[in-house]
Formats: sequence, structure tokens, C-alpha cells
Amino acid sequence: MKKIVFLTGTRADFGKIKSLLNILQNQEEFEAHIFVTGMHLMETYGYTLIEIERSGFQNIHTFKNDTSENTMDLTLAKTIEGFSSFVNKVKPDMIVVHGDRVEALAGAIVGSLNNILVSHIEGGEVSGTIDELIRHSTSKMSHVHFVSNTEARDRLVQMGELPKSIYTIGSPDVDIMFSSNLPNISEVKSHYEIPFENFTVAMFHPVTTEIENMAQYAENFTEALLSSERNFVVIYPNNDLGSAHILASFDKLKNHPRFRVIPSVRFEYFLTLLKKADGIVGNSSAGIREAPYYGIPTINIGTRQENRAVHSHIINTSYGTAEILSALNQPQEKIEVDVTAYGSGNSSELFLDSLKTDEIWALNHQKQFRDV
Repeated sequence: MKKIVFLTGTRADFGKIKSLLNILQNQEEFEAHIFVTGMHLMETYGYTLIEIERSGFQNIHTFKNDTSENTMDLTLAKTIEGFSSFVNKVKPDMIVVHGDRVEALAGAIVGSLNNILVSHIEGGEVSGTIDELIRHSTSKMSHVHFVSNTEARDRLVQMGELPKSIYTIGSPDVDIMFSSNLPNISEVKSHYEIPFENFTVAMFHPVTTEIENMAQYAENFTEALLSSERNFVVIYPNNDLGSAHILASFDKLKNHPRFRVIPSVRFEYFLTLLKKADGIVGNSSAGIREAPYYGIPTINIGTRQENRAVHSHIINTSYGTAEILSALNQPQEKIEVDVTAYGSGNSSELFLDSLKTDEIWALNHQKQFRDV
């Protein structure tokens, strides 16, 4: 039996790996473990460990990696220390990490330095800010790559990764997006006490490479929301450097009749909210990745997603209050776009098929570099 450890540090990456965990639950040849850290264990952000436990998964392990300084470098160091201790006890055959968070980089470092096969979900993509550095570094520390599309695959090949180590499976969250098990909107509104018939989702994350301006950016964003006439479901940012400025600005929205401010939303519930929303505004990848699948219009603010593949219908604005407000005041209707770039909703099946091949387990743990 192969032991596979999944590392998750945020509500977002757990949503990306959940379908992969689900498909392994009844597979006799695999034993899945979940190492839970980061935002999942922070009260400020909703203590989302509860949602993982409610999912019914076995072998859940927790580790608090937040530091008093709350800097990404110290978080990386602490995660490496905690995950290394865990790995030495469990002795997995494979470690699975996702995306561009420091927790993912920590997992890849621990795995590669302990001669354990490391698989990276959704590498080879581009976005912006510090995420770019972390994602590509994680890819270089990984042996196996499960990518969303051929563009991501080609970038990894350009980075010297071996083509035989790259598996194109699509984006795993698409599996859940079109699941028949999503809650209905009445259930979601009741659970999160959302009183509005019509609403726009608002999500604004810190941009660590622009930290000196984040307080002003957060203020501008909040003022634009307050000045519009829409109802908003506002979801807390991630905990990267600069999040304190955003949370401070969001204090103005609490107890306001047109706003429901929520620390965190369970992934399935978030998908239903997004599907039924009038639109999404902010700088979350959800506006670039998930929203188009549901035909939801997006207002994308600033530089955080500037390098991602964007659809022509997306309204891109600066951080200025007037420009954000102008975009919010434009009429927005459901859109139709080609969303096949991120798969067809069968990522988990393709992931399992890959794990059942002899080739993936025979990959050389000593990384090779392929010249283009």
C-alpha cells in the first residue's frame, strides 16, 4: 500500500485537492493522509480545520505554523520543521502539494530533501507578485507535475522538467464545481445568514510585493464598495503580509445593511454563492478561474492576477476608488465563454489513473534537467 500525504494550508488549496482525496478513500492500494496547517488553524480566518474534519476524511494531522512576526519566511521555516517531523513518523511514498503558498514550498522542500516523491498540483502557471516565485520554486523541488492545461505543461518543459513527469489533468476544483452534491442557495444563505436576494461577491487579497501601498489599496477598495448601491458578500483575505490592512478596512463594512462580512466560506458553499452571484469583484483567482465556468462577470483589480490567462469579458481596473466604482456601476450580465482551458471535471479520475501506473513510481528521485 502506498502512503500519500496531502498538505493544505488554506481554504483555497483544500478546495483544489478535495476531489483527489475523495477518489482515494476507497482505493485499497492507497492510504491518504492530510497534513493541515496555516490558515486552517487560525481563529481569525474561521478555523477551517472544522470543515476538513466534517468532510469525513481519515488520517488528519494538524500543525500550527503561524509566528508572532507573521512573515512568510518564518512561516516557511516553521512549516518545514513541523512537516519534517511528521514525515519522519509517517514515512509516505508521495507528498502532494498545491499551488503557490509557502506551505506548498515547505512540503516540496521536505519531500525532496528526504528522498520522497513530491507531486505538485497546478504548477507551470503564471499570475503575479510573490506567488510567481513560490510556484516555480515549488515546481523545481517537485518530481511529478499535475497541470491544468497544455500551456502550463509547456512552461514546465521550458523550465527543464521532463515531459514524462508531467500529467495534464485539468484543475481539480472543476470536479466539484459541477458536482450534483453542491448545496442549494437557500441552504447557503441560511448557514451564513445572508439576507440579500441579489449580491456581489467581494474578495481582496494582499499583494506582498506592493506592501507599502496595501493600506491605501484596501481603503480605496472599501470606499468603492460603500459608494456603490450593490449588496456584497465580503470574504476575508488570505493571511499573507498586508492582510492586517485589509481586515482593518473591512471593519467599516461590519453591521452595514448592504454587507455580510464572513471570515471563511466552505468551498462547496462558496461555489454555490459564486454561481448565484451577480458578479465578483476584487483580486482573487476565483474571478479568473472559477467565475467564467458559471458565466459570472468579473471585476479584477490591480496586479495580483495580471499574468493569468484572462477572458475578454473581465473588467480590469486600477486600485483607484473612482475606477473601481465606475466598474461596479456598469451593468453586468451573465456571460458565455470557452472554459475548457482548465479541464472537463474529471481531474480526480485522471489523477487516480496516473497513480496506478508503474511509470510514475519509477520516476527518478534524483531530479533531471532537460535542455530545450
